[in-house]
Amino acid sequence: MMKSDNYTLSEAGTPALAVPSVQILVDDAGKRFNREWIFRHFNFEFSSPNKYAITGPNGSGKSTALQVIAGATLQSQGTVSLLLNGEIKEDMFKYISIAAPYLELIEEMTAKEFLHFHASFATLTKTWEEILNEVDILAAADKQIRNFSSGMKQRLKLAQAFFSNTPVLLLDEPTTNLDSAGVDCYLSLIEKYTSDRLVIVCSNDEREYGFCNAI
Repeated sequence: MMKSDNYTLSEAGTPALAVPSVQILVDDAGKRFNREWIFRHFNFEFSSPNKYAITGPNGSGKSTALQVIAGATLQSQGTVSLLLNGEIKEDMFKYISIAAPYLELIEEMTAKEFLHFHASFATLTKTWEEILNEVDILAAADKQIRNFSSGMKQRLKLAQAFFSNTPVLLLDEPTTNLDSAGVDCYLSLIEKYTSDRLVIVCSNDEREYGFCNAI
């Protein structure tokens, strides 16, 4: 069982005692860079415990839309709101974790140091040893991230997202740089740790979103 002050998450097969109801409401949202609209008039309601895929050709605005949903970039029009058990949360970033290729790791840190640092901002659901073991990089715990392969870095990005105790999980091209074993690891994490969560995946690769119930 995984607890925080506001909600409880459970592993697959474990009943949760206080599963939160989460909605993300996107109302007429749009994002513009200079005079060019990346997307516009985006209206949708995402709700837990559903899993959604946002698909589309390169350059169609998938990643930008996900960053707007995450609150990482401000929309140019419209609103994005997160409701937890029917209550709007102004500090919505506290309830969202994200893994994406464009998010940087602190490469001077070791994997262990990075997770300790991340834990100062977000509650983790397992110990650093357990987390690194789940993504099969425990042997590199004391190795500087700068010396990781691209696949190992992606495993660490997935680790910090999946094991942050948040009811919303956002994933942008989550198997980037992963080999077949890494893809299997990703799908195992989805199966084991997302049964109660709201998951949104941006991808053109069906392996990354084949489990989603809405596209």
